[in-house]
Amino acid sequence: MATAMVTSAGGLLAMLNETHPLLKQHALSNLNNFVDQFWPEISTSVPIIESLYEDEEFDQHQRQLAALLVSKVFYYLGELNDSLSYALGAGSLFDVSEDSDYVHTLLAKAIDEYASLKTKAAESNDVVNIDPRLEAIVERMLDKCILDGKYQQAMGIAIECRRLDKLEEAITRSDNVHGTLLYCINVSHTFVNRREYRNEVLHLLVKVHQKMPSLDYLSICQCLMFLGEPEGVANILEKLLRSEIKDDALLAFQIAFDLLENEHQAFLLNVRDRLSAPKSQPSEAVQPGSTNPDAAQTENATTPEDVRMTDGTPASTESAHETDPKEVMYAERLTKIKGILSGETAIQLTLQFLYSHNKSDLLILKTIKQSVEMRNSVCHSATIYANAIMHAGTTVDTFLRENLDWLSRATNWAKFSATAGLGVIHRGHLQQGRSLMAPYLPQGGAGGGGSPYSEGGALYALGLIHANHGEGIKQFLRDSLRNTNVEVIQHGACLGLGLAALGTADEDIYDDIKSVLYTDSAVAGEAAGISMGLLMVGTASEKASEMLAYAHETQHEKIIRGLALGIALTVYGREEEADTLIEQMTRDQDPILRYGGMYALALAYRGTANNKAIRQLLHFAVSDVSDDVRRTAVLALGFVLYSEPEQTPRIVSLLSESYNPHVRYGAALAVGISCAGTGLSEAISLLEPLTSDVVDFVRQGALIAMAMVMVQINEASDSRVGSFRYFIFTGISLLFENFA
Repeated sequence: MATAMVTSAGGLLAMLNETHPLLKQHALSNLNNFVDQFWPEISTSVPIIESLYEDEEFDQHQRQLAALLVSKVFYYLGELNDSLSYALGAGSLFDVSEDSDYVHTLLAKAIDEYASLKTKAAESNDVVNIDPRLEAIVERMLDKCILDGKYQQAMGIAIECRRLDKLEEAITRSDNVHGTLLYCINVSHTFVNRREYRNEVLHLLVKVHQKMPSLDYLSICQCLMFLGEPEGVANILEKLLRSEIKDDALLAFQIAFDLLENEHQAFLLNVRDRLSAPKSQPSEAVQPGSTNPDAAQTENATTPEDVRMTDGTPASTESAHETDPKEVMYAERLTKIKGILSGETAIQLTLQFLYSHNKSDLLILKTIKQSVEMRNSVCHSATIYANAIMHAGTTVDTFLRENLDWLSRATNWAKFSATAGLGVIHRGHLQQGRSLMAPYLPQGGAGGGGSPYSEGGALYALGLIHANHGEGIKQFLRDSLRNTNVEVIQHGACLGLGLAALGTADEDIYDDIKSVLYTDSAVAGEAAGISMGLLMVGTASEKASEMLAYAHETQHEKIIRGLALGIALTVYGREEEADTLIEQMTRDQDPILRYGGMYALALAYRGTANNKAIRQLLHFAVSDVSDDVRRTAVLALGFVLYSEPEQTPRIVSLLSESYNPHVRYGAALAVGISCAGTGLSEAISLLEPLTSDVVDFVRQGALIAMAMVMVQINEASDSRVGSFRYFIFTGISLLFENFA
């Protein structure tokens, strides 16, 4: 017997008006089965179904069934808020395991709603009432994911919903805890936008790591590094160094190298200084006149070559027998790891690599030099810069030594830059940096008979050589700064000192630089403002308020500009912690400070692709009255988006067609900064039209950006690389012919 085809829900809807509960129950049950087909017809009776849900005399199960039916109708009507509200009323009848578009959509809506409420509660520190039924649905979803073995999905939901208890459960119950932890670390850095909450997640991961039977020290140290906890890292390193297992010591060295790649010197020095010195265990003292043959034999024994003190010097014969072999082993390892943490080991390896793999072509420089008109200082300086960049870190200064007469024709600030270029070439040459620059340095600590521009450049060069590793040169630079009143020398000393003491937040150095700032010298004050920022980089120091106050007091634009950049540096990587300062700067009447506010946004949210930061920058890019601010706002997008370079061309594409040349210039550099070395086809396509822009400085920005995008990219990757290089060489040749 054939089953009758249902063609209308009218009969079932009519049953809803019956007085007998069983008829209503039958109608609701069948309407729920046919709602996918007859929802337009059922939607006309929604008020009746709602009244059944609200009728407290109606059976609880049937009330939930009515709520589920109304929820489905609202889902098909596109009213997701109402649909979710009634789904919550359906209780357990809303089955989170059901594989349907309806359930998937409402689960996503529920998770978004719950995550939004939890985030609002955390960020505002206010009590936010969350519907327990909503929380129950999210928990059921999390439990289902964990039960089904979908641990990564569970972790993603738990992190988004700020349920660290469920995150810990998902990690500990996974079948590969180490892999799950690594995944969670990556997720926290990629998708957690707020620094404060990210730190909470990392603290939890450290706690989970420490509960494991076999500890993953590399991951623990990575988390502690991001949390800025040097003491925890030092304890782990010391434990590994004292282990008798050779592989543990190797792991400690590997962790030290990883720290060196990812942290600034203040953190590294804190870790190094927290490593305890070797312990000595003296044996029983030998009494005078003792005839103990063992004692006499010990006294006459020679010192083993491998027994050394902490500083690397051979131990004396008298103390050799007093040292525990374990402490000798620890001392040797400690010396090595301190060399790694101070940067000396890595720098030496880098110098050797760059020197041995130096492929720069001096013939290109000679050709450029011969083509450059001597009287044109711009081209003369550009050639010097090209040499410095080509030989950066290689210690090869052959071109300069062979062309000293030509080099000496540089004057004023060109001479300053030429001398500073030596610092770029010899970057990392810590042992001989000062002796290399000695001919150019101020004699006797003050400006001697040499050019102040050359002497200032030499001090800046020392900072470049010792950048982020300035323990050995800081005091010399401080003395040089104190012993001169020459603006240009102070300028170089401030910049060098800022680089050498990068991120150390040294109060004494800060006071020395501040005293230069308060002289209100435009040239020295500009460098002092930048140097303060370098000294306090990433610390979110309260000194920024002091710097901002002085920026309002001074009349020198150079000083204001230097302070604006310095303030921006202090909030590097601090994300939402910088919001108050950014708000102050971006609302300032002085366009130079607003310009600094754009850099503060760029540096605070660097590499985060944070939507709020992007919206703010785009707002200023199209609305500010100052061209400087608009240009910098667009350029700053490159810093915020460098972790997702493929997004940048799309975001700045309209800005690259702006009527304002400053905005077009900013768009070009934004693409260059974020897409550097990627060879991204979309980036090249966006920059190509700008290389033939009607405005000269836009063309300049586009060419610089194109070169950045094509770094280490060959013609096999993109055929346009070859044509661009040919275009550059042809352009240089024509330019030199015009000068000739």
